[in-house]
Amino acid sequence: MDAKLWQPESRCAALSESESGLRRLSVTPVPGPYTLAVDAMGGDNAPDMVIAGLEIAAERHPSARFLLIGNEPVLTALLGRHKRARAACTVRHAAAVISSEMKPTAALRSRQSSMRLAVDAVSSGEASGLVSAGNTGALLALSKIFIKSLPGIDRPAMAAIGPSARGDVVMLDLGANVQCDVRNLVEFAVMGDVFARTVLGLTAPTIGLLNVGSEELKGGDTLREAAEILRNSHIGPQFYGFIEGHDIAAGTTDVIVTDGFTGNVALKTGEGALKLIGQFLKQVFNSSIFGKIAYLLVRPGMDRLREWLDPRRYNGAVMVGLNGVVVKSHGGTDAKGFAHAVDVAMDMVVHRFNDRIREDLGRLSLDKRGAAGKNGRDPKPAPANDAASDSAPADETPRRATDDTHLATA
Repeated sequence: MDAKLWQPESRCAALSESESGLRRLSVTPVPGPYTLAVDAMGGDNAPDMVIAGLEIAAERHPSARFLLIGNEPVLTALLGRHKRARAACTVRHAAAVISSEMKPTAALRSRQSSMRLAVDAVSSGEASGLVSAGNTGALLALSKIFIKSLPGIDRPAMAAIGPSARGDVVMLDLGANVQCDVRNLVEFAVMGDVFARTVLGLTAPTIGLLNVGSEELKGGDTLREAAEILRNSHIGPQFYGFIEGHDIAAGTTDVIVTDGFTGNVALKTGEGALKLIGQFLKQVFNSSIFGKIAYLLVRPGMDRLREWLDPRRYNGAVMVGLNGVVVKSHGGTDAKGFAHAVDVAMDMVVHRFNDRIREDLGRLSLDKRGAAGKNGRDPKPAPANDAASDSAPADETPRRATDDTHLATA
């Protein structure tokens, strides 16, 4: 394996002592304390996993307060074994639980479920955000109806962080919107830009539209029109253009924008590929005595690789575009993974994620009225034909924000 390929950039070079690994920010935080509503009953291993995760999160975020919603007797007993979580939590009883199999329509009728009460806490302003490892469809439906979208946002999107050869990247939409129009894609790009600044700490994240080719003539009218708007907007200098599927793992851009159908397929394909590679490596090292000896020799590097690709480091999909912070943790995660989801929620609350989206959307509306004249940027000339673009030098380095935009990890 090429050592240079796996030498991570500054933003993922090393995990901090608290193992958060993602929280490297440059903007001024809003004074605390901050309250997050937590669906204690959502997830395969809830509520034990949730409480153990909050124990980790409470140490990382001393100013955080958690409104813990679920079966009060069970939660009180669990908190008795977790000192930090007990000090940071206020328990609220919920009589019902939304199961992983429950349809969103049924979830909407369950008014006393732990998830619904967590959503209500954000909707009423009692909490600044929520974290749940429960039913994704139910959480999205409840959030859209009761928390509602930010003014100016047509559709919220699901965004998440993933690994690449150049460091962590943001991708959206991952399944909230199967079909998207031009406005949706442009809004996703704005929200992805703010997300990368807020959670990854980048000062000028590069943005790419996922397409069937990198040439400007590729793709449908929706993609080409969205690209033109982005080139002439205030984030035009950060807009890379079209990217292809292989660019996701290559880290060609910091933000990947696509519709929910394509994004979800790409996400599941990537997850499957990582599992397959893991299975192949296990077979190679266990196939013979020489393989086992080889594993002992490369074990330090393999341990580091496993740490870089640990899915718990990337846990916490964010439903961006809502009038409140909503973070969806993977249902099968453990305490460490759930704590990462809390990290993401805290980053967004502390660093005014939604306020910054409002500001950028305001600038975008102005850009749309006079984009070409204000920005003075001409679109990249279209290639004469596909063959001409395919003949570009193989070693050409993709355009990307300079390294000084990637803040060093602790």
